[in-house]
Amino acid sequence: MESNPGVSVFRVSLDGVRRVDISFASETVVELSRRYRQAKGFCFFDLTDPDMLENWEAAAQRKGQPICVWNNKDARIIGLEPSRGSSSALRFAMDRPAVRAADFAAATQGMSIANASTKFKQLWEQGFLLRREQAAESGGVEFVYYRIG
Repeated sequence: MESNPGVSVFRVSLDGVRRVDISFASETVVELSRRYRQAKGFCFFDLTDPDMLENWEAAAQRKGQPICVWNNKDARIIGLEPSRGSSSALRFAMDRPAVRAADFAAATQGMSIANASTKFKQLWEQGFLLRREQAAESGGVEFVYYRIG
């Protein structure tokens, strides 16, 4: 990680991998994902074998770490599940490369910006999303949240 300070998302291809046990999965990519949560993201692609997917999912559940698995443009989260209250915010974010709390609030009836901001912050803290700080139009600071992939 230290040798790649500018990289925020590591895309792990499992193309050609024939077998992964839960112990290996738990102590490699899943552990790195947990350790660098909020700063770096890890996702899988080319994960088509159902037995391997089951092992990666069990390892992610054991560590309490969500990991995104991409299949073309479709994503699935394995491991930790978002809370019921945050799941709609996560779905909203996963459909876009980047999102602000104001975007979600504007698209969701009865949602305040403060509530949307809280949901996205929780998703970031739990490792579902990444975020960056940027200058807001108002002159203050706002966070932009990014899906991992």
